[in-house]
Amino acid sequence: MITPADRLLRTVETIYEAAPDPLQWPRVLAEVADCFGDVGAILIWRKDDGSFGTIVSESLHAAQRDYIEQGWSRRDIKAIRAGEKGYFFNGEPFADRDICSEEEIRSDPFYTEFMANHGLGWIGSVAVSPAPDLGVALSVQRDARTKPQFSAAELEMLAMLGRHIERSLRLSIRLLDAQFASIGLGEALTRIGIGVFALDSLGRVVFANPAGQTSLGDALGLVEGRLQIRSLTARRKFDESIARMHDVDARALGFQPKPILVDCPESDRRLVIYLLPITPPLNSVEHFLTHTRAIALVIEQKANEPADPATVRDVLGITLGEARVAALIGSGLAPRAAAEKLGIAEETARGVLKRVFAKLGVSRQSELAALLSKLVLR
Repeated sequence: MITPADRLLRTVETIYEAAPDPLQWPRVLAEVADCFGDVGAILIWRKDDGSFGTIVSESLHAAQRDYIEQGWSRRDIKAIRAGEKGYFFNGEPFADRDICSEEEIRSDPFYTEFMANHGLGWIGSVAVSPAPDLGVALSVQRDARTKPQFSAAELEMLAMLGRHIERSLRLSIRLLDAQFASIGLGEALTRIGIGVFALDSLGRVVFANPAGQTSLGDALGLVEGRLQIRSLTARRKFDESIARMHDVDARALGFQPKPILVDCPESDRRLVIYLLPITPPLNSVEHFLTHTRAIALVIEQKANEPADPATVRDVLGITLGEARVAALIGSGLAPRAAAEKLGIAEETARGVLKRVFAKLGVSRQSELAALLSKLVLR
């Protein structure tokens, strides 16, 4: 027979087993609820960028779905009152009586509809925030029809479990961010001279590979941990792209940031910055345990070299095939030489060039070269 002490010990062990494997957190929450003989447990999290979500034990999946889909997350009187009273960050355990009035408990729709419909009622909660920019609360859910509110002794045990959960979450964050740094992408891109910056939703740098660190200087720098472009015009484009990448409506419309070109005033270089959004599902464990929300690729473009066709494509809005021809002819090659270099017929190259002229509103190679020089090359 499992004693309460044995169950508590097993729960603590399970908490730390989840640190290297975040997918285990639903099982951890089930173990925590079992310690109290209750329905289930939940982690509610909110980041400093305004994003939030929930991770629940399996028994609360239906409640979690309704909480999100039916808009109860905006009407959660318990979360609202707990936030107002500072419980999400002060680390003190609390029960319903600490945050809601008797009238709210008796009449608020969150109690009378949402909680009642799912066989829930009372909570015992404690903040387990593992990082300054991340607010997390552990909440054990209790059926109010069969048991009273959490006692002081139960809240004390919850606080003890909460401290272990906080430490395990902190370890998870470090392990996951370290995992990103070691997945080999940074090393591979370093070998071909591409800088890699992993950014959080506010543009703060989580990880930079050596090539990325080398790219910092007169045109690109770090200010209070954020990647910042010196040029005001390019900086605005960068900041706007960061903001739009995390806008739900923009993502739904398939928003893809255009590359940002940055001149280096103290050298003959130009940097091309690509932003690649990374957005895990809202309620996945990885969403709140990993900081990375975008990757910035920084490519150095040297003077007197043909433009990168991919950059020409993305900046000018033409196809990659058209960009290959435009880049070579815009650098000064004749159509025949460009065709030979690309392994296509001269007639094909001239046909592509005509389409490029039509799309870009130019009529001569010199105009194309001038346009590339202005928009793509230094």
